[in-house]
Amino acid sequence: MASHPDIRSHRLDAAEIDRNFVDLHPPLKRSEALIEADRCYFCFDAPCTQACPTGIDIPAFIQKIRSDNIRGSARTILQENIMGGMCARVCPTEVLCEEACVRNTHEDKPVEIGLLQRYATDPVIDAGTQLFARAPATGKRVAVVGGGPAGLSCAHRLAMLGHDVKVFNRDPKRGGLNEYGIAAYKTVDDFAQKEIEYILAIGGIEFEDGVALGKDFSMAALRDAYDAVFLGIGLALVNDLKIDNEDLPGVENAIDYIAQLRQAGDKSTLPVGRNVIVIGGGMTAIDIAVQSRRLGAENVDIVYRRGPDDMSASEFEQQLARTSGVSVHHWLHPKAMHGAGHVESVEFDKNGQPVTMPADVVFKAIGQRLADRELAGELRGIDLDYGRILVDEDQATSLPGVWAGGDCVLGGDDLTVSAVQHGKIAALAIDRHLGGKNG
Repeated sequence: MASHPDIRSHRLDAAEIDRNFVDLHPPLKRSEALIEADRCYFCFDAPCTQACPTGIDIPAFIQKIRSDNIRGSARTILQENIMGGMCARVCPTEVLCEEACVRNTHEDKPVEIGLLQRYATDPVIDAGTQLFARAPATGKRVAVVGGGPAGLSCAHRLAMLGHDVKVFNRDPKRGGLNEYGIAAYKTVDDFAQKEIEYILAIGGIEFEDGVALGKDFSMAALRDAYDAVFLGIGLALVNDLKIDNEDLPGVENAIDYIAQLRQAGDKSTLPVGRNVIVIGGGMTAIDIAVQSRRLGAENVDIVYRRGPDDMSASEFEQQLARTSGVSVHHWLHPKAMHGAGHVESVEFDKNGQPVTMPADVVFKAIGQRLADRELAGELRGIDLDYGRILVDEDQATSLPGVWAGGDCVLGGDDLTVSAVQHGKIAALAIDRHLGGKNG
């Protein structure tokens, strides 16, 4: 981040920052988990299960917690969602399973499904207890492009089914957005890497890190060398605001700074603005705003061009921002950045009236897009729409032998849990394509 008098490190000391970045939702103790599990009504055709993108049998795993069968509970979760540990931390459960819970009324509160899911999965992942075994080797080889949630989910299911998988990963570390794009207070203690180690322990999955499609290898080469290809390439580019002076120093991409923060050994050394403006209304906007406050920014404002009901960040996330000291503004359209050599203010339009807000750092959190132009040659033959890959109900693309999932496909909701489901669906479809007998 460019230097500026109002941007500096050590706004807070390391000890205070460490306190600010403790686990957002501390894990349940055994007594707490048993009490919470006992609140479940164990509904037939449970609406919580129907609301889960990966179809976890939620009453079944909670029932096993009640009987102290933690391993069985974890198996019920992980057989549908191999990244159930991470999803227990980052899923917007308040708009998925917990919103659908029949106890979610004005007089009551939903069962804490996310915390119960973490209670069941953490001991198994921490101990490395393998609950799944590989099927006999099929002799088939599948290439997975992308080491994020979609790619890892696909690779694990394919390995379970006996196929050999090679994952081509662009980043130095594995995990995609789970490693680089999620707020640090949601996944403490290097959990993303612990979960990946657990996933890879099944065997049959080879990784090559630091390689990118179109630079280090081609789609044509993959299709020649492998029996099937899965694309979990994410969204590599950040959308532009398309306003004046957008390239001023101090105007940053939120996702890049979140990645820097996640990889920082000492968060107190990160440069932090005094007046921070975040443009956007999704989870990334909330994450960067709250983390800026926790790093010591004095004033943090989220500015969104529509109303509160249109924000893609959940109400829980919006409330988290407000209780963290972040101000949220609506109906403000960015018009221009202003500053002499560095951003100093942002001009907005509100119902035809100009509004100017001071800023020494501006974070853009207005979504990402597929690097479709950069990958045009590699994606030839694959139908795209709105800059994303079109897939059918099996996650198959229009190019024979190629499937895709995660954020790069049209209709994706940029959630880890949805990416995991895409990878699982694609793996089952690839297995059938290769002659497997899975349902």
